[in-house]
Amino acid sequence: MFEKHGQLLKFDKGSQIFQEGELANDIYLVNHGKIQISKETENGKELTFRLCGKGCILGETTLFTRDNLHTTSAIALFPSEVFLLSKATLEMLLTEQPALLIEYLKWIQNENIKNRTLIRDLVMNGKKGALFSTLIRLANTYGETIADNVIYIKFNLTNTDIANLCSTSREMINRMLNDLRKQKIISMDKGFITIHDLQYLKDEICCENCPLSICRID
Repeated sequence: MFEKHGQLLKFDKGSQIFQEGELANDIYLVNHGKIQISKETENGKELTFRLCGKGCILGETTLFTRDNLHTTSAIALFPSEVFLLSKATLEMLLTEQPALLIEYLKWIQNENIKNRTLIRDLVMNGKKGALFSTLIRLANTYGETIADNVIYIKFNLTNTDIANLCSTSREMINRMLNDLRKQKIISMDKGFITIHDLQYLKDEICCENCPLSICRID
């Protein structure tokens, strides 16, 4: 649908795809690359909600609403390609094709569950729980199993990036990551994290073992 009715756009690393507060007249589908979805608070602190890869849809929250402003910002973390489809076109296609509308509703419901579990982990489990759940989500989304219970996360992240995902300070993340490294729960090499004991992280936050379609960072 995006390929047939949309337009392919290319963005360099660091380019802004859309900004919070801008008019939201289009929906985007990531074809290639990595896109960060984030929000800036009044005091200038950045909170990262998603790290999106191929197949992710962006800007979907404004569909079938009168609120035509983006509530988050999207920035290309690497050279990226996205399909742009106008909001009006997508709304028309969905209303004309009931089967497609049902699939869209299933997808948006899944996204809502993802968001609720993310907020739950950030608010209810404290700073440590926020970090552990973020590492688990990263493993589920960008992880490569290299041994039993050992996951290599194929996504380069700075401690600041992780802090933004956890809605906490870089100093706090530095301390918690160092503690995990000393316990040999994780190791880090040039921004790439290897989790050596995924079950430990799950046990510490009483993980509910949500489906992989829910426990993701994209």
